Amino acid sequence: MIGFIILFVYVAIFLLSFMAVRFLVQKTTRDFRSLKTVTFGDESAVTSNRIASIVSVLTIFLVWGTFTGSAWVPGFLHAPGPFVGDTSFTYTLETADGARDDATVYVHVADFGQGTEKFDVDPGEGIAKDDAVAMNASRSATILFDKNDEVSRRDGARVVAIDGVEIGPDTTIRADAGRFKLTDKGAISFTPPSGLQMEPIWLPPPEDVVSRVVEIADEGDRDSTLWRHLGYSLFRVIVGFIAGALLGIPLGYAMGLSDWFRGWFEPIVEFMRPVPPLALIPLVIIWFGIGETGKIILLFLASLWIMAIAARAGVSGVNISKVHAAYSLGASKYQIMRYVIMPNSLPEIFTGARVAMGVCWGTVVAAELVAASEGAGMMIMVASKFQLTDIVLMGIILIGIIGFGIDILMRKAESILVPWEGRS
Repeated sequence: MIGFIILFVYVAIFLLSFMAVRFLVQKTTRDFRSLKTVTFGDESAVTSNRIASIVSVLTIFLVWGTFTGSAWVPGFLHAPGPFVGDTSFTYTLETADGARDDATVYVHVADFGQGTEKFDVDPGEGIAKDDAVAMNASRSATILFDKNDEVSRRDGARVVAIDGVEIGPDTTIRADAGRFKLTDKGAISFTPPSGLQMEPIWLPPPEDVVSRVVEIADEGDRDSTLWRHLGYSLFRVIVGFIAGALLGIPLGYAMGLSDWFRGWFEPIVEFMRPVPPLALIPLVIIWFGIGETGKIILLFLASLWIMAIAARAGVSGVNISKVHAAYSLGASKYQIMRYVIMPNSLPEIFTGARVAMGVCWGTVVAAELVAASEGAGMMIMVASKFQLTDIVLMGIILIGIIGFGIDILMRKAESILVPWEGRS
């Protein structure tokens, strides 16, 4: 339910931002060429809107902080939090012979991450005795109401009402105090109002993740600094990607230029392309062991087929009229390759390189599961075993930032090395 609400809020902010920016552009611009119909090719009008990018990042941060009760988000924007404090409810006990009596259960609900301390109350008089329960927010508690009553469930006693509302084995009651139902053995299951904020064990607020970054950067994690973990992951990704590109690009060129090479290697490439790198882990362990070589080989295989297909597509996509024009001008096969095929295939190769780098970053976590002692993936997986969600999020965010930074660098390199991209 919370997931649907978060999605709705995100979509609502997106629509409001889109309409606001469009309204401001129309009111402030006098350059009607900026409002032209989108074209493609030499004069493509589709570029990244920086305002939309900034608003998108701020929206994600805002939604994150809103549904985690972040101190970095104004309090009036916080989603309703879970109930914290003291509450009580009254249950009606009925004995086997039909006698009834009421008793009150006093409940203390502690906030997320706070310890609970047992407390006592005066049990009072009568068959049913008052009880005291301590629990945490957004959790359910099973209340053994008859642990101090004069009659127990073994004697045929049962709860027949909560706060005057009848309840049975298949009945759920929603009251101001919370939600009530009976377990299979007749005990009371009580859940106080949970609100819309997520528990830190599922999603910590952004300030907790940032503080964890500072802590691990200063003190390290599992005898290695944060930068050492990230450095190992980056090294493995780069080495695996370069190895895959060095073999994949020539293979793709050969498949694009020779029908024999294409017929020979296409079944292998098309067979391996849809196989996820994770499925190769057992085979990599058997063949290469659990050392550093196995991890790099896995990343090499993750990028090899992507680079081969990208290079093949680049060669196959060269406009044949350019080749005929070069031949008519007396160009040799080497010159055709050097000045026509290679320059025109570079855009596809760069696109494949960006995709392959993303796949390698996605695979590095799995590669570091193979008995790694350093690496961002290892740090994430160890943290997940101990439910340290802030470290898991920290690792994911840092991997994403580094991957995004590499993609930006590759785009810059592409714009410098392939300035003719998109032009006929």
